[in-house]
Amino acid sequence: MVLHENLFCTAKKQSCCLKLMKTQQAQVSSRCNKSLIILACVGAVGLGVSLLVLAVYLVCLCCCRRDIDEDTKRPDTCCVTWVAVITGLIICSAVGVGFYGNSETNDGVYQMNYSLYNANRTLGNINNLVAGSLGNVETGLKQHLERLDEIFSTRPDYLQALRFMQLMVNNVIRELTVLPDINKTNFDLTAIADQTAFIEYYRWLIYLLLLILDLVICLAMCLGMAKHSQYLLITIMGFVILSLILSWASLGVDTATAVGISDFCVSPDKFIVNHTKDFLSADVAHYYLFCSPNLPNPFQQSLTTCQRSLTTMQIQIQGLLQFSVRVFPTAERDLLGIQRLLNSTEFSLHKLTALLDCRGLHKDYLDALMGVCYDGVEGLLYLSLFSLLAACALSAMLCVIFRVWTLMGSREKEYDDIDEEDPFNPQAHRISYNPRRSNTHSFCSYTTSLGSQASLHPPPQSTSSVTSPPEYMNQSMLFGGTPRYENVPLIGRGSPPPSYSPSMRATYLSMTDAQIRHFGTDFQV
Repeated sequence: MVLHENLFCTAKKQSCCLKLMKTQQAQVSSRCNKSLIILACVGAVGLGVSLLVLAVYLVCLCCCRRDIDEDTKRPDTCCVTWVAVITGLIICSAVGVGFYGNSETNDGVYQMNYSLYNANRTLGNINNLVAGSLGNVETGLKQHLERLDEIFSTRPDYLQALRFMQLMVNNVIRELTVLPDINKTNFDLTAIADQTAFIEYYRWLIYLLLLILDLVICLAMCLGMAKHSQYLLITIMGFVILSLILSWASLGVDTATAVGISDFCVSPDKFIVNHTKDFLSADVAHYYLFCSPNLPNPFQQSLTTCQRSLTTMQIQIQGLLQFSVRVFPTAERDLLGIQRLLNSTEFSLHKLTALLDCRGLHKDYLDALMGVCYDGVEGLLYLSLFSLLAACALSAMLCVIFRVWTLMGSREKEYDDIDEEDPFNPQAHRISYNPRRSNTHSFCSYTTSLGSQASLHPPPQSTSSVTSPPEYMNQSMLFGGTPRYENVPLIGRGSPPPSYSPSMRATYLSMTDAQIRHFGTDFQV
């Protein structure tokens, strides 16, 4: 009674300890999930900070707008240009980092999936060999033994050999049955590999499109600033905001994923043991995870027992073939059938022994860890760096777009303030110029300016015909003016009246008869 109570108390303590361990594991898992959620919210926080900075910049841009220099009528765009150039270079560098990180992550996931499929193939072969050996022993051998039992019913010594063989068959069945059921393991590896490959394909495609979008934004930004197109800038602004949101979101996801995988890579053995304890014992899991020479093979005893049993049955069958066939010729067929089944089962057992060795599965395990914990985590870190650089550069690009928008608006406002009737406005003159509105034949259209407009006496407008001003003549044909005075024809171009030297005026007054006949009497004093 006392021993029974002690055993009951011990079992109760073990149950309490198991419940406590499960509770602690649940608490640790909950804390890890909360930490990952907090890390995933980093992207939302960064997006909020970016939008806040952009809002402050817009307020400052509207309230503290710098006045345009009235003398030059051109705002200082050097700072905006340099910021746009630096932003474009940062985005291009970030895109390069993103391409490298995307490729590294894809390589790591591909290596992990390849290792999982290879391990899944090994486990599938083990399962097929165990199932095939059990089928041969349970169905084939038992049928042959039952027929031989009927044939040897008159010989007790042969029946005794059959009873011994039946005992060996039961030993083989028992040892093959105690092998771990790997059907669930096989299914789990296949499901994990398929789901990972599906997620990785769309992750790689989304990042590729995001990288291409950033490059297109840079090119479109350069084109919009060169063409001064407001519609193009509006389109770019929309795509920049979209890319900014995606960049901050990818930063949060990549950071949380990298931290979660890093936590797994710190102690992957413990994680796998905890998730396979329902269908795999701890010694079997440790044997494949560590594959140390000091660890015994948990299947060695079962495999040895099966091998000895098969060898014993082979010896018994050889003896029966040697002595019983002479007396019972009909037993030869069943004895040869048993021998073939034993040879097939023994061959399968040798293959099973090789597949159950830890070296093959341990290599697949290490390859999967290398792909996830090195290439995968490294690629995710590079992708996080890309997302951070792209998000900051896109925020600066939005500021540049806002500034360029204000500069373009101020330039249009300046053009609207110009009076088209201003005679000194070259643009207005080009718009409103008509040769029929000319009242004089400008002498300066043929030579350089010879005098002020006050000294010229244009004739009245002829009603018969109006001639257009001819082309300019070279100034050196009549006189060589000094560089201190203007020598470019300005009459008819809406420019201020030029100043003339006394020598130029004297030359004009002393025109020859040939020149008068050539130019007419319109400018005769």
